[in-house]
Amino acid sequence: MKGPRLLLAALTGVVLLLAPARPASADPDSFSADLDVAVRVAERYWSGKIVGFRPISRIVPYRFDGELSCGFQPIPVRNAAYCPIGDFIAYDVNWSEQVYEQVGDAFVFYLLGHEYGHGIQQRLGIQYQFTIHQELQADCFAGAYIGESVKVGDFSIETGDLDELRDGLFSVGDPPDEPWFQEGAHGSAAQRTASFFDGYDRGLEACDLPATLRNG
Repeated sequence: MKGPRLLLAALTGVVLLLAPARPASADPDSFSADLDVAVRVAERYWSGKIVGFRPISRIVPYRFDGELSCGFQPIPVRNAAYCPIGDFIAYDVNWSEQVYEQVGDAFVFYLLGHEYGHGIQQRLGIQYQFTIHQELQADCFAGAYIGESVKVGDFSIETGDLDELRDGLFSVGDPPDEPWFQEGAHGSAAQRTASFFDGYDRGLEACDLPATLRNG
């Protein structure tokens, strides 16, 4: 009997320069403050899209290989993951803060958006045969969450941000020689970029979300 598939997002090297619209009291240089904003906006966004929405139970930082597990599968460092057992998102806090400082605060919004997307898939019972389709939909969900939140003023962007976002997404694609059907495949650079920006531009309509499970 196989254990649950652990959905990991390989985000090293992402260059995201979106600027969140923060409450006046939030510290603009604080990773934890931005993560709190990202979670609140994600909960508000998905509660308006999914009938009977239930927020992710926990967002859990970790620092070492094997410190956290999803079932019997250890979660590696330099990564983030959604685990359906316990319904939590885990992230390597050392790695996340390092990337956050190097490439900008919007890293946290893509990281959270992608992993939250896996939680949405779990809630809706969406399970593709190949991981590449699971991952590309999570990228689309992340794009929809960011794009639609920009439209309503929960996030703000500056000139040039989308070009840098596109460059960063392009850098995290699978190697050209990785088979698309391989377990753990996330998609080519072009596929991941297209999926994210389809969601960003067109919202959930682009993400193959069952219409019967949306509000309205």
